[in-house]
Amino acid sequence: MGYKIKVNASNKHIHLDQEDLDTLFGKGYELTLKKELIQPGQFASEEKVDIVGPKTTFKGIRVLGPCRKDTQLELALTDCRQIGIDAPIRESGDVQGTPGCKIIGPKGEVDLEYGVIVAKRHAHFHPSQAEPLGIKDGQILKLKIETPDRTTIYDDVVARVKDYYTAEVHVDTDEANAAAMGGGIEGEILLDE
Repeated sequence: MGYKIKVNASNKHIHLDQEDLDTLFGKGYELTLKKELIQPGQFASEEKVDIVGPKTTFKGIRVLGPCRKDTQLELALTDCRQIGIDAPIRESGDVQGTPGCKIIGPKGEVDLEYGVIVAKRHAHFHPSQAEPLGIKDGQILKLKIETPDRTTIYDDVVARVKDYYTAEVHVDTDEANAAAMGGGIEGEILLDE
């Protein structure tokens, strides 16, 4: 038995706290909406920054909004190897003890002490979607992504159940490429019978 769910690949991006946003773009700056994301209240902004690592610089990294409590740069493992940052796989928001980087914006620079992670794959649910399936916040799920040549089953998908979420899985670009996944597709959460 399974539950069909939208699956989207997350490219490298950054979430900024207000202090870093002010430093990079100017005091009191507000992000400009480019496109709303599936999760309510979340959006891709027009703003971009450059990320400097030991090996290279990533130019034009998209800032996602709204501002967060802590600045967080999310990379795939391939990105980490390219830029030279040994980032751990963590749940979003769990940034203490992670590596940092330099962020360059149009009005200033930030030497981020910590905040670079590889986001653990996860499934968002509203309680009304999770409860009928018996899914609890923090539960580990399995996800099947069916494609013509590379059907893949991922374990270690963290369920995130909050009243401000809606059903959607996020994988990174490495995971999407491994499954030969194109744009957003529908996957299946595999549930025990």
